[in-house]
Amino acid sequence: MFDLQQGLENLKRHIRVAPESPGVYRMISEYDEVLYVGKAKNIKKRITSYSHIDKLPVRLKQMVAQIARMEFIIVENEARALLVENELIKKFKPRYNILLKDDKTFPHLMIDIQSAYPCLRKYRGQRHDKNKYFGPFASVGAVNSVIDVLQKAFLLRSCSDAVFHNRQRPCLQYQIKRCSAPCVGRISAENYRRLVEEAVDFLEGKNTRIQDELSAAMAAASAREDYETAIVLRDRIRALTAVQSKQNVEYAGIKSADIIALAREKNLVCLQIFFIRSGQNCGNAPYFPSQTEDASDAEIMEAFISSFYATHVPPREIIVGVPLENAGFLGDATGAKISFYQKGNKAKLAETARENAKASIARKVALMADVESNLQAFRDKFGLADIPRRIEIYDNSHIQGSYAIGAMVVATPEGFDRKNYRTFNIKNPDITNDDFAMMKEVLVRRFLRMSAENRPDVILLDGGRGQLNAVYEALADFDLGGIAIIAISKGPERNAGKEFYHMKDKESFALEFQSPLAFYLQNLRDEAHRFAIGTHRKRRGKSIFKSSLDEVEGIGARRKRDLLNYFGSAEEVAQAGIKDLQKVSGISKKTAEKIYNYFHN
Repeated sequence: MFDLQQGLENLKRHIRVAPESPGVYRMISEYDEVLYVGKAKNIKKRITSYSHIDKLPVRLKQMVAQIARMEFIIVENEARALLVENELIKKFKPRYNILLKDDKTFPHLMIDIQSAYPCLRKYRGQRHDKNKYFGPFASVGAVNSVIDVLQKAFLLRSCSDAVFHNRQRPCLQYQIKRCSAPCVGRISAENYRRLVEEAVDFLEGKNTRIQDELSAAMAAASAREDYETAIVLRDRIRALTAVQSKQNVEYAGIKSADIIALAREKNLVCLQIFFIRSGQNCGNAPYFPSQTEDASDAEIMEAFISSFYATHVPPREIIVGVPLENAGFLGDATGAKISFYQKGNKAKLAETARENAKASIARKVALMADVESNLQAFRDKFGLADIPRRIEIYDNSHIQGSYAIGAMVVATPEGFDRKNYRTFNIKNPDITNDDFAMMKEVLVRRFLRMSAENRPDVILLDGGRGQLNAVYEALADFDLGGIAIIAISKGPERNAGKEFYHMKDKESFALEFQSPLAFYLQNLRDEAHRFAIGTHRKRRGKSIFKSSLDEVEGIGARRKRDLLNYFGSAEEVAQAGIKDLQKVSGISKKTAEKIYNYFHN
């Protein structure tokens, strides 16, 4: 039992020495467990609020009772505090923080504006200051639809740099009036740069002026009887007009905003976020934070904003569905205006987002009910001690021993946990034709890296009694307490739904044909098989891409790619003369001679 009075005394002792500056604080137990990570504009004022015990919910009273010591990190501003807090929460996963499982990377639209002829393309990953980014978009489809409009309206290239530098005549995109063909000089660098600037203005919501200018240019082209140019300008105007006609009236006038609302149902909390850019809905996404018991709506919303915008670019405005006490601090930290509206169009949008959050909860509850029912049946049918919370499914893949890999898939009551999928390249070349030995190696490597947090309740193997015995033999030196190991083998005529299940010291058995549990276990096995095959193909594909060019001194990945793009294959490179090799961008005479001599010595 924790001593609330002692924890409060420990808290007050640290309040006396706490800095009055922006930063991050950690509350730590006597067992060195990080209980809570928080940020504040003034650390001393923030942690003082925890000393008012009568105003705290039960959850935070329990936290205060466990405080043994505190640590502080002083930072230069609120934005830095946001980043440091997010890093520490991800590292320690404190039990009293509201945790957001945010493994989504949203696609963006990118224009590399510093290039001589900037390219328009989809982009995921870390952003660089030298490029221009627009988004995020909730799906790749949303990005593709915008790219389609931009190609029609602004004729920007979307090809890779390697293709661009090696073109000798316009491609199909030019023929269908979706590119201005800068690769072969059909447009000057100055005029192409003007198209890029117009596209950026359009994406930033300044498209009215662009259409006026295009209309004037079309009229001028018609007056001088340059009808070909006039037709191109007409098609560009039509593309822009089509976009405006598709704009939702609800979002008109909103240049850049995210709308975030919260709903609670069935002990679940869902936050729904809508991305609005230039009057268009760029999609939405639901989030289900954990450890939200006894937390207020405002506390959950603030935790979400802190976590989400530490890794995502914020818009100009964040419209929230509940008033926030720390809106000013979060606004300074994110660089966005945080607003709560009680009436008007934006209030209606927040209510729409809340309705979507409620619908997301309803879908999740229905899905969880099905999975929970199957897990209960799994427990009962296989004699497990409890409902499994972590199931690991294993499979191997190879072609006659080549490119052998093992794959691990993880399933939880919430579905497949793809973030915890793992692959194992088989290290021992002598066993790549032996499925038993391969599975032994995979399981031993997995158990050597096991911790209390990722210990499975059930291990499913694709195989029969022999596979099961081989795994038990391999894991003889490990603690298997509480872990059920089950092998699944094909049934009569290899018919799906008639599989046999094998467990140690039990007779093999089959489940009722086409029962919900049988379908569930088939789905688990099929997902492992899909993942293993897909990983194997990727590894094999990378190996196939290797060529004799890898052995040429001074030929790195970029030069190899340019050579293969230009000649089509390594065989064609080997037959090329020195002058032909020099035609490839980046290949000097000296390098061409080195390549030629390698293949002709």
